[in-house]
Amino acid sequence: MKPDDKVCYCYNVSLRKLQNFARRERPAHASRMSECLGAGTGCGWCIPILRRICEAAGEQPPEAISDLSPAEYAARRRAYIAEQKPRHTFD
Repeated sequence: MKPDDKVCYCYNVSLRKLQNFARRERPAHASRMSECLGAGTGCGWCIPILRRICEAAGEQPPEAISDLSPAEYAARRRAYIAEQKPRHTFD
């Protein structure tokens, strides 16, 4: 994924915005990104990615999404929603 690709589709939050927030604020918990940016508060798909961004605040981009194209990421989100499993949450 590229910096301007969306990570949170519910609230249109880009990878760049999340990485910049994580580098600047160094949040102790990924849920802090949700409080400030809204990411992760909709369908919950992006919560695992928010955790990785928070943990790897200095990396560009976190390993978990570096090889995904925006289309592949969006397709995985659609599959996640279609499965109707319990929503990802912050522990």
